Amino acid sequence: MIARMLLATGSLIYLLLGTIHLLYTFFSTKFTPREASVEGAMQGTSPRLTSETTMWKAWIGFNASHSTGALFFGLLNLLFAIQFFTVFKESLILQSITLINSVFYLFFARRFWFRIPFTGILISTACYIIALLLIYLNP
Repeated sequence: MIARMLLATGSLIYLLLGTIHLLYTFFSTKFTPREASVEGAMQGTSPRLTSETTMWKAWIGFNASHSTGALFFGLLNLLFAIQFFTVFKESLILQSITLINSVFYLFFARRFWFRIPFTGILISTACYIIALLLIYLNP
């Protein structure tokens, strides 16, 4: 029961962070550069990959897809915690994907982001690790 609650808790953290990130992407200026000329430059130039988009559109798209990735990850694991815990408990691949994905997010948060997402992802990852330990210690 505790493992299930920890899986749900870690998942809810991802859902919260993903939701906030998505709201900030589309309904705030939180991801707008402090220097207005940077936004103008991003809107006026394309990446080398293609001229079909601008760096600004790519920036918004990256933030949106990043948000939906966190939402999907959190929602999927919450679904496992609430409705399909036995499947999760018996699947090494689902457990591995959850742990590996969370560790990658933790690495990215530490290396490229800032304290708030890092702290949230650290707590979530700890919840997942403890849940997995409990699953293996209490089969």
